[in-house]
Amino acid sequence: MWPYLVAHPGDLVPLLDAAWALRRRAWWRRAPFVPVPDQLYWDFRLGTVGGSPPGELTPLSVVQAARWSRAQRTSR
Repeated sequence: MWPYLVAHPGDLVPLLDAAWALRRRAWWRRAPFVPVPDQLYWDFRLGTVGGSPPGELTPLSVVQAARWSRAQRTSR
């Protein structure tokens, strides 16, 4: 993912926005104290995107999903 972001730095904002939207609720209460999604939720999301078993996600598909997610939240 890092080589993609070096070549496309403008895509960092939608990715960070999507990461913040997927964070675990009350993430500051349990270790690790970082805003990451719960593992069960993350496995579910990977299964819905990549099928079962989850396929390999390309950086472009991740960025496209992040842009779509951001557009859905801002269009309300």
